[in-house]
Amino acid sequence: MCGIFGVISSSPVHEGELNVLVKHSQQRGRDSSGLVTFTNDAYHVYRADYPITRLLKEVRPQASHLVLGHSRLITNGLADNQPVVRDGVAVLHNGIVVNDEAIWAEIGKTRAQQIDTEVIAAIAAVHLEAGGELAQLPARILGLCRGVVACALILPKLGKLCLFSNNGSLYIGKKAQTTFFASEKYPLTVIGCEDVQQVREAVFVDIPASHAALDISDRKERKTDLIPALSLSGAEEKLLEYRKHDLRRCTKCLLTETMPYINFDADGVCNYCRHYKPRNKPRPKEELFKLVEPYRRKTGDDCIVPFSGGRDSCYGLHLIVKELKMKPVTYTYDWGMVTDLGRRNISRMCAELGVENIIVADDIARKRDHIAKNLRAWLKSPHLGMISILTAGDKHFFRHVETIKAQTGISLNLWGINPLEVTHFKAGFLGVPPDFEEKRVYSHGAMKQLRYQYLRLKAMLASPGYFNSSLWDTLSGEYYRSFTKKTDYYHVFDYWRWDEKQIDDTLAGYDWEKAPDTRTTWRIGDGTAAFYNYVYYTVAGFTEHDTFRSNQIREGDLTREEALEMVLEENTPRYPNIKWYLDAVGVDFKEAIRVVNAIPKLY
Repeated sequence: MCGIFGVISSSPVHEGELNVLVKHSQQRGRDSSGLVTFTNDAYHVYRADYPITRLLKEVRPQASHLVLGHSRLITNGLADNQPVVRDGVAVLHNGIVVNDEAIWAEIGKTRAQQIDTEVIAAIAAVHLEAGGELAQLPARILGLCRGVVACALILPKLGKLCLFSNNGSLYIGKKAQTTFFASEKYPLTVIGCEDVQQVREAVFVDIPASHAALDISDRKERKTDLIPALSLSGAEEKLLEYRKHDLRRCTKCLLTETMPYINFDADGVCNYCRHYKPRNKPRPKEELFKLVEPYRRKTGDDCIVPFSGGRDSCYGLHLIVKELKMKPVTYTYDWGMVTDLGRRNISRMCAELGVENIIVADDIARKRDHIAKNLRAWLKSPHLGMISILTAGDKHFFRHVETIKAQTGISLNLWGINPLEVTHFKAGFLGVPPDFEEKRVYSHGAMKQLRYQYLRLKAMLASPGYFNSSLWDTLSGEYYRSFTKKTDYYHVFDYWRWDEKQIDDTLAGYDWEKAPDTRTTWRIGDGTAAFYNYVYYTVAGFTEHDTFRSNQIREGDLTREEALEMVLEENTPRYPNIKWYLDAVGVDFKEAIRVVNAIPKLY
């Protein structure tokens, strides 16, 4: 999940055009970088564990007629940067090969690196060593690999560059005597390329042939481990408490007496049930077909699908492609708390459905540092109403939807948001009463937000550590989520009924990956959920699973007994996920959990 690009010219590359490609590729990931140049009759490979913009300034390849590059959003193999070089083959790869372990056994080669991309180079080497035809090589790679493979395969001895993809996240264009390629169409249009084409079928480009060994230069200086080794400890896991309680619950749903603003009538039914209005009652599908009709295009993509890799956005994408018959491009905002499981499911779905995935990756190290500062401030003065500040960094998701609309020229965006995911209690703990009339998961209301921010500010004063470098990031993200007007968007679950079993069964057909530490398929790609749900349960005796299952009871999808059995399992602490989260942000596990366990209970 990265950005790749290249310039192959009959003259030295144009610095301004190269800069456009480099800067846009960095939008897709900035954790590490790589360049390939051809000078003095030899190929030179430069790899670094810092952003591509810096590497470009150091290498200064403007005299070369060929410059290929890679800007990486790290998913696995922290020490193994791209381009990956093996057996005389160099690979620039955007995507994740989710079945690389199985491929190694099949091709009979030995793995030398952790990064999944190495297997692409190995497949190419085996194919060519066996006398396979070059024209059949892309099909061989795509036939073995599962997950997104958008690739530039460099074959110096043959004097060939091969471009191919299985989801369309690769474009090629020309300008005069120069060939350009990039992971997205936008930078090629900025450069002024003519006849920009999406690479669906393999394209071969002539490059200088060379039998000299590739000259490789690795530059490493990273101190922050973006993929911390998950070393699990039985002693740590024992610190996690899971106390069964006998809190009073609503006689109709599962909500406990510790729910903010709850009250019960004479029959024991809570006010959340009494005010509930059905949400999972879709309008006729024909209405949505009519609404999207003006946006359909004969050629090219016609809608944007915000895409987290979670259960609901994945099923929403399935409906948009298979039922609505739209041609979407997916958009993912990665702020450092999308787990590798979530990223792998993004790769699976986009590859299987042949859908381009545009990524906007923030500065992962900076974002995690923001979380760490706010978490440490929270631990000094724990407040259930301030838990939400730990997820404030993801709200720029809404800002970049507009970025992608502007870059692609596509105005329609279709959302796959579960209508039953309504968690009033998170703001309730801060002092905001529930709005039982709210019809959207993401509300839009200036006065409501101003009040919320005022109450948050009061809580922040109790722990001055909140006033840190993340503050502007938090406030601006909230602005884009709650104050900016959203246009040309529809929710697919307003027209298709949300059915959990049907969704899970459908995703199983895509080999959609589940979490090993829980039976639920909700929130498993979210690196923050296990920790904050542990806090809510430990202190208040319930989690967002209780509120979600309660909505299903109200909708008639579950009996109260079925839902209660589910939450007893779903509320079990997810130690591996909590450990990953705290290690990723650099907060000591034992210190954090001991503070949480010591918070006075609400029961």
